[in-house]
Amino acid sequence: MEFKHKKLANGLNIVAEVNKDAQSAAVGFFAKTGPRDETDEINGVSHFLEHMLFKGTDKLSAHDVNRTFDDLGAFYNAETGDETTIYYAATLPKQLEEVAKLWCQLMRPALRNDDFIIEKNVILEEIAMYQDLPDYDVHEICKALHFSDHPCGKIALGTVESIKALTSSQMREYFESRYAPNNITVVITGNFEFEKICACIESLCGSWKPKQAGRKTEYFAGTAKREHQKRKNLNCLHIGLMNPTVSYQDERAYAATLLAKIIGDSTGSRFFWELVDTAIAETASMHCEAMDGVGVFYSSIRADRKNGSKVMQIVEKIFKSLQKEKISADELQKAKNKVLSAITIKNEIPMGRLLELGVNWVYLGQYRPIEDEIQRVKNVTLADIQNLIEQFPLANFTQFSIGPE
Repeated sequence: MEFKHKKLANGLNIVAEVNKDAQSAAVGFFAKTGPRDETDEINGVSHFLEHMLFKGTDKLSAHDVNRTFDDLGAFYNAETGDETTIYYAATLPKQLEEVAKLWCQLMRPALRNDDFIIEKNVILEEIAMYQDLPDYDVHEICKALHFSDHPCGKIALGTVESIKALTSSQMREYFESRYAPNNITVVITGNFEFEKICACIESLCGSWKPKQAGRKTEYFAGTAKREHQKRKNLNCLHIGLMNPTVSYQDERAYAATLLAKIIGDSTGSRFFWELVDTAIAETASMHCEAMDGVGVFYSSIRADRKNGSKVMQIVEKIFKSLQKEKISADELQKAKNKVLSAITIKNEIPMGRLLELGVNWVYLGQYRPIEDEIQRVKNVTLADIQNLIEQFPLANFTQFSIGPE
């Protein structure tokens, strides 16, 4: 695979990885914006805006957009993370240029008032739907509790109150400030002609005007608060835990990913053997969320209501034992094997590689080939893991849970 990079005069970055042996190609627009960049007043606008881009432009209706993607046989979607909004599509190589043209047009949407009013109801329905999913609700509320007033505490969908109060003019103002070319990275992977695609993108996006679109990236250790909420019509206890850890930019993020695998992978982890295999909890997992300037370990546990106290006793015992009983070489190697397998499998296809390449560029401003990623995982030592445990004691966690009345 061959890496390519071009930066347009207006600051738009185009990064690509050409693989002539691939049978497909993918293109994505990575906007460095999300709930983290919102104020309380407009919380939820990033996700709302993601919906609005599919409503079309001054020249394209929503029907035109969907029909064109379908005609091109593209697999397309978008997602709003805490810090990045991604618009992407995978297709056959011969269709890539047309797909890229369509995305270039959609990145300058009409944001029509009629569409805004209709889609606001869709968002409110989505919020209601997720409120019926305790696992999702626990994660979002736990995040807000952990980060408090820090920007990373914003809820991705927003609240019923913030969405109802949001105006189309506020959305347009947010779009103008955050969807500037110098805050967007175009990523292309697979089998394609780089110069040809670059020329296409530059012809359609080269006139976009750059703006100041910075972001504060303060570290935050978390509140370590613990709260519980009772709800009707629930049978299980849903628990969310957050511990502070390193940011995406920190080289120790690889060690943090491996530590989360050791403690809370779905199989073969300490959570698995002590909570799931013993039937004390139905599910128990941990993963690392490394972000811009800050990071967290997030644990999610679901158990019978009568086992709540026992679950937390075991979790705290596992966390505290890490200070005394060091991670074994066997545990570390098993975790490495899992992470390395996931990296390799994910990056075998252009669509999987697109996300990896784009996220690395957005956060680091640099290219990391697959071989480099693999070697960084292999280089993590037991000393790296232990140093991480000592600097970020897992017993210091924020906890939020929802259970039956």
